[in-house]
Amino acid sequence: MSTIRVDVVSAEESIFSGDAKFVALPGEAGELGILPGHIQLITRIKPGAVRIEKADGTEEFVFVAGGILEVQPHHITVLSDTAIRGKDLDEAKAADARKQAEEAVKNAKSDIDLAKATSELAVMAAQIAALRKYRQKK
Repeated sequence: MSTIRVDVVSAEESIFSGDAKFVALPGEAGELGILPGHIQLITRIKPGAVRIEKADGTEEFVFVAGGILEVQPHHITVLSDTAIRGKDLDEAKAADARKQAEEAVKNAKSDIDLAKATSELAVMAAQIAALRKYRQKK
Protein backbone atom coordinates (compact mmCIF):
# COMPACT_ATOMS: atom_id res chain seq x y z
CA MET A 1 0.00 0.00 0.00
CA SER A 2 1.34 3.44 -0.90
CA THR A 3 1.73 6.19 1.66
CA ILE A 4 2.38 9.91 1.70
CA ARG A 5 4.64 11.83 4.09
CA VAL A 6 2.72 14.23 6.36
CA ASP A 7 4.10 17.10 8.44
CA VAL A 8 1.85 19.22 10.66
CA VAL A 9 3.74 22.21 12.02
CA SER A 10 2.68 25.00 14.36
CA ALA A 11 4.50 28.27 14.97
CA GLU A 12 6.08 26.63 18.03
CA GLU A 13 6.81 23.01 17.12
CA SER A 14 6.38 20.04 14.83
CA ILE A 15 3.11 18.40 15.90
CA PHE A 16 3.14 15.34 13.63
CA SER A 17 5.58 13.87 11.15
CA GLY A 18 5.04 10.47 9.59
CA ASP A 19 3.64 8.40 6.77
CA ALA A 20 -0.09 8.21 6.10
CA LYS A 21 -2.55 6.39 3.88
CA PHE A 22 -5.12 9.22 4.00
CA VAL A 23 -5.52 12.76 5.37
CA ALA A 24 -8.77 14.70 5.85
CA LEU A 25 -8.91 18.35 6.85
CA PRO A 26 -11.16 21.43 6.66
CA GLY A 27 -10.44 23.29 3.43
CA GLU A 28 -11.73 26.77 2.85
CA ALA A 29 -14.42 25.53 0.46
CA GLY A 30 -15.19 22.28 2.30
CA GLU A 31 -13.65 19.07 3.60
CA LEU A 32 -10.54 17.88 1.75
CA GLY A 33 -9.47 14.26 1.48
CA ILE A 34 -5.94 13.53 0.30
CA LEU A 35 -4.51 10.21 -0.82
CA PRO A 36 -0.95 9.40 -1.94
CA GLY A 37 -0.26 10.76 -5.43
CA HIS A 38 -2.74 13.65 -5.04
CA ILE A 39 -2.33 16.52 -7.50
CA GLN A 40 -0.23 19.43 -6.26
CA LEU A 41 -2.23 21.98 -4.28
CA ILE A 42 -1.76 25.02 -2.07
CA THR A 43 -4.81 26.33 -0.21
CA ARG A 44 -5.90 27.93 3.03
CA ILE A 45 -7.56 25.76 5.63
CA LYS A 46 -10.21 26.63 8.20
CA PRO A 47 -10.07 25.92 11.93
CA GLY A 48 -10.90 22.30 12.62
CA ALA A 49 -9.64 18.74 12.89
CA VAL A 50 -6.93 17.21 10.74
CA ARG A 51 -7.48 13.44 10.64
CA ILE A 52 -4.44 11.40 9.64
CA GLU A 53 -4.85 7.70 8.90
CA LYS A 54 -1.32 6.48 9.56
CA ALA A 55 0.45 3.73 7.61
CA ASP A 56 -0.19 1.24 10.42
CA GLY A 57 -3.97 1.89 10.30
CA THR A 58 -4.19 3.95 13.49
CA GLU A 59 -5.45 7.53 13.42
CA GLU A 60 -3.94 10.77 14.63
CA PHE A 61 -6.08 13.87 15.25
CA VAL A 62 -4.71 17.40 15.32
CA PHE A 63 -6.70 20.60 15.84
CA VAL A 64 -5.52 23.51 13.70
CA ALA A 65 -6.71 27.09 14.03
CA GLY A 66 -6.60 27.60 10.28
CA GLY A 67 -3.48 27.83 8.18
CA ILE A 68 -1.99 26.73 4.88
CA LEU A 69 -1.97 23.31 3.22
CA GLU A 70 0.62 22.32 0.64
CA VAL A 71 0.23 19.03 -1.19
CA GLN A 72 2.99 17.52 -3.30
CA PRO A 73 2.71 14.04 -4.87
CA HIS A 74 4.65 12.44 -2.00
CA HIS A 75 4.43 15.03 0.79
CA ILE A 76 1.73 16.99 2.65
CA THR A 77 2.61 20.00 4.79
CA VAL A 78 0.09 21.67 7.11
CA LEU A 79 1.26 25.00 8.52
CA SER A 80 -0.76 26.61 11.30
CA ASP A 81 -0.07 29.28 13.89
CA THR A 82 -1.82 27.06 16.42
CA ALA A 83 -1.95 23.27 16.27
CA ILE A 84 -2.84 20.98 19.17
CA ARG A 85 -2.69 17.18 19.29
CA GLY A 86 -6.12 15.65 19.85
CA LYS A 87 -4.99 14.01 23.07
CA ASP A 88 -3.88 17.41 24.42
CA LEU A 89 -7.18 19.22 23.83
CA ASP A 90 -8.85 20.43 27.03
CA GLU A 91 -12.63 20.86 26.74
CA ALA A 92 -13.01 22.92 29.92
CA LYS A 93 -10.27 25.32 28.83
CA ALA A 94 -11.77 25.61 25.32
CA ALA A 95 -15.26 26.20 26.73
CA ASP A 96 -13.91 28.94 29.01
CA ALA A 97 -12.10 30.58 26.08
CA ARG A 98 -15.32 30.36 24.05
CA LYS A 99 -17.26 32.15 26.82
CA GLN A 100 -14.60 34.86 26.92
CA ALA A 101 -14.83 35.27 23.14
CA GLU A 102 -18.64 35.52 23.37
CA GLU A 103 -18.27 38.27 25.98
CA ALA A 104 -15.73 40.05 23.78
CA VAL A 105 -18.21 39.97 20.88
CA LYS A 106 -20.90 41.51 23.10
CA ASN A 107 -18.54 44.19 24.44
CA ALA A 108 -16.74 45.07 21.19
CA LYS A 109 -16.30 48.83 20.85
CA SER A 110 -15.07 48.90 17.25
CA ASP A 111 -15.31 46.91 14.05
CA ILE A 112 -11.75 45.68 14.59
CA ASP A 113 -12.54 44.46 18.11
CA LEU A 114 -15.68 42.73 16.80
CA ALA A 115 -13.75 41.04 13.98
CA LYS A 116 -11.06 39.77 16.38
CA ALA A 117 -13.61 38.48 18.86
CA THR A 118 -15.71 36.84 16.15
CA SER A 119 -12.64 35.12 14.74
CA GLU A 120 -11.61 33.85 18.18
CA LEU A 121 -15.15 32.60 18.79
CA ALA A 122 -15.09 30.64 15.52
CA VAL A 123 -11.73 29.08 16.43
CA MET A 124 -12.97 28.04 19.87
CA ALA A 125 -16.17 26.56 18.43
CA ALA A 126 -14.08 24.60 15.92
CA GLN A 127 -11.74 23.42 18.68
CA ILE A 128 -14.65 22.12 20.77
CA ALA A 129 -16.12 20.37 17.71
CA ALA A 130 -12.72 18.82 16.94
CA LEU A 131 -12.41 17.61 20.53
CA ARG A 132 -15.82 15.96 20.41
CA LYS A 133 -14.99 14.31 17.07
CA TYR A 134 -11.71 13.05 18.54
CA ARG A 135 -13.49 11.60 21.59
CA GLN A 136 -16.08 9.83 19.41
CA LYS A 137 -13.30 8.06 17.51
CA LYS A 138 -11.67 6.83 20.71
